[in-house]
Amino acid sequence: MIIYILRRLLLLVVTLFFLSLISFSLMYFTPQGALSGASLSDAYVYYFRSLLQWDFGISRINGERIIDQLYAVLPATMELCLLSFSMALLIGIPLGIIAGVWRNKKADIIISTFALCGFSIPVFWLALLLILFFSLYLGWLPVSGRFDLLYRMEPVTGSALIDAWLSKAPYRNEIIMSVILHMILPVITLAVAPTTEVIRLMRNSTEEVSGANYIKSAATRGLSRLTIIRRHLLHNALPPIIPKLGLQFSTMLTLAMVTEQVFNWPGLGRWLISAIRQQDYSAISAGVMVIGTLVISVNILTDIIGAMANPLKHKEWYALR
Repeated sequence: MIIYILRRLLLLVVTLFFLSLISFSLMYFTPQGALSGASLSDAYVYYFRSLLQWDFGISRINGERIIDQLYAVLPATMELCLLSFSMALLIGIPLGIIAGVWRNKKADIIISTFALCGFSIPVFWLALLLILFFSLYLGWLPVSGRFDLLYRMEPVTGSALIDAWLSKAPYRNEIIMSVILHMILPVITLAVAPTTEVIRLMRNSTEEVSGANYIKSAATRGLSRLTIIRRHLLHNALPPIIPKLGLQFSTMLTLAMVTEQVFNWPGLGRWLISAIRQQDYSAISAGVMVIGTLVISVNILTDIIGAMANPLKHKEWYALR
């Protein structure tokens, strides 16, 4: 197990090194790059030292430190992605189990059709449909933003939901409700695509496990279907899909850029797109480095968790020793 983790961590270090080269090239080889005037070796040494200190330089657009801008926009994106990912798991895993257990039945056909439609709908189009129906037609939910601008809320953690909960304002409950209402549409929009993929992964894993001998043996002993699912099927169908969930979280980070643009959500994706439009290469370099680090770290973490939860991986560990 230790050897496996060390190999994953070594892969993380090597991947981050090559990612730093890509990020460095944006600051050195571009005409308006901050390091374009220095020699290649001196520029990379300076960049690498700054990177170890999480110093991404100064934005040429507004003169602010880029790390301070990241501290302001990153929590908003992580809040949106974590809520959407949690929603995808809570909906996708049960529906995937139902579709896998009752495969080729009416429930499987309905769930698979829903998953196919959800996977095929573009994120921006789904966001516009939700805004058109729930915001403009029914008037139930706000169109954009994180909370009503009529309320004053001091930023503490960067997460609107946590900051609203920690607020000591006399209208604290109204702020919390405003934050929740503003989150509903962006969270649903961002959660649809990963939910459909979780359904597909869980259905295939459930279908594979359902044909195992220990499941048939449990059925012959007279155990109910719910007991079989809870005691035997779920514990064996869930671990194989855990490493693949990291890819879904990575996809969600890219989809968050479109979602933040549509809902005017002040997150990392919207900030990065704005930097690209303004050709702020220092900010672009920092955004690429941060997003790449998040993607790589989440994928390696899910690999390790999946290996720890999957008993079949133990044979691979012993074979590698």
